[in-house]
Amino acid sequence: MTGAPHSSVKRYRELARNPPQNGLERELLLDGLHLLREARKSGLTVESAAFEQDVFTEPSVRELADQLAADGADVLIVSRKTLASMSPVKTPAGVVGIARRSLGSLDDVLGQRNALVLVAHDVQDPGNVGGIVRTAEAAGATAFIATPSSADPLGWKALRGSMGSALRLPMARAEMTDTLAALRRLGITTAALVPRGGDPLFAADFTKPSALIVGGEGSGLPADILRQVDRTLSIPMAGAVESLNVGVAAALVLYEAFRQRS
Repeated sequence: MTGAPHSSVKRYRELARNPPQNGLERELLLDGLHLLREARKSGLTVESAAFEQDVFTEPSVRELADQLAADGADVLIVSRKTLASMSPVKTPAGVVGIARRSLGSLDDVLGQRNALVLVAHDVQDPGNVGGIVRTAEAAGATAFIATPSSADPLGWKALRGSMGSALRLPMARAEMTDTLAALRRLGITTAALVPRGGDPLFAADFTKPSALIVGGEGSGLPADILRQVDRTLSIPMAGAVESLNVGVAAALVLYEAFRQRS
């Protein structure tokens, strides 16, 4: 279809400004060809896709549009100005889409064999959340859990940061008290990352079912959470450096777990 009805444009704008964060079934705003391809490849339902006219001339783009239309998606060919009003970014890539995916319950995402779970508490930067999700998938994590005080892992900024990992990795959004209770019930060892004073990271055993908990960019994890975990871990640091970026710290812990499990 050439052009976009006002209702379609409005739907994209609403998802960019006020994405719904409640409920297990979610609408995702996808910006860029890569995310749209990854959504289809991951088996998600793509409900709508809009292509800028100039971008649509590329054979690979037309092929994707045809595939999406055959899947039942509403495919729109729009002007650059219209696409800019539908995209959440200042410099659009020429393609946007809307897909659906479901978050899991805690029991759903924690039930995998020899679980390796990353829990993000109060990580408020969407780029950090997306990057952590991407690293978690790459390092073999079985699930990602974000508490409500963390940025939405399915928001468009986090989706861009995850480069598609948030479309695939089993994921839940739950209060920390509920998460810790579920982890204990399932016999999954909990380890919280702290800047100083924890057990040395490289002495930890991640070969058994494990949950790695990271805290926010500024304050880290509160004392009431640290009192409830099985152990605290610290990354060795030289010099006067007090802490690492939460994404870097999560990557180091995840890849130590990956190394031990390989």
